[in-house]
Amino acid sequence: MSSILVTGGTGSFGQAFVRHLLDGQTHERICIYSRGEHSQAAMREMLRDNSRLRWFIGDVRDRDRLRRAVTGCDVVVHAAALKRIEVGHYNPIEMVKTNILGAINVVEAAIDAGATRVVGLSSDKAWQPISPYGFSKALAEAIFLAANNTTGTTGPTFVVTRYGNVAGSAGSVIPKWNGVFASNPDPALEMTDANCTRFYMTMQQAVELVCDAAFGALQAESLERPIVPEGLPAYRLIELGQAIAAKYGHGHPLFHVVGLPPWEKLHEGMRDGYTSDKARRLSVDELRSLLAEV
Repeated sequence: MSSILVTGGTGSFGQAFVRHLLDGQTHERICIYSRGEHSQAAMREMLRDNSRLRWFIGDVRDRDRLRRAVTGCDVVVHAAALKRIEVGHYNPIEMVKTNILGAINVVEAAIDAGATRVVGLSSDKAWQPISPYGFSKALAEAIFLAANNTTGTTGPTFVVTRYGNVAGSAGSVIPKWNGVFASNPDPALEMTDANCTRFYMTMQQAVELVCDAAFGALQAESLERPIVPEGLPAYRLIELGQAIAAKYGHGHPLFHVVGLPPWEKLHEGMRDGYTSDKARRLSVDELRSLLAEV
């Protein structure tokens, strides 16, 4: 039986990950660490105040509070981050405080607590970064992986998972466009570039990737570079918009193209040679089927 701490545990990933852990019987204590009292209260009610859960109000910027929360935990999954790219563009110092200094605090707290494995969640934005968010996540990756050089065989093992936007997660384009149609029966969807491509990944795939990193056997290279999901398909924004419009009965939706801001890429990548413009392209019909499950 093990004890697990999930930073950012009330976020989209954190909630899905905790529900997955509760479905099993191998983890006797699951600690949720996050800043928002209201989001914790809502999650606690949703999960019917499960007796295996522990709740910690705290920020990863607060080293002392984090050290208290991680005490007695075997595994740490670090999902807390400032994630909105446009927020980082205007507030880079805040990105540094949470995504970089927060990563340092997690590393040090896990070492002091004697954890056995620590998983940091990263983003495809960390590959060849062009935004403060991407740069902050790239440096957080380096901090985690470099910790393996100092812990030796007695300290925690640090690994990093890197993946793209999860379909339907908070702040992503799918719920945004669903909301547009919900409030306006005949809208014009705003998009950056019709040919912009992104990987398509489900929340279940994200949870399974992190579970493998947290509890599975590791290859030596996993201590040196991020673990990425293999073989993900991708989509163009234009086809995604058409698929969402079809869901609401619009065969020929209107699009308002605003252009890519300086902090966005036309195509994303997981690593060299694995980019969204080279991945298998999802059709409108395939996207419609996938969206039915989001």
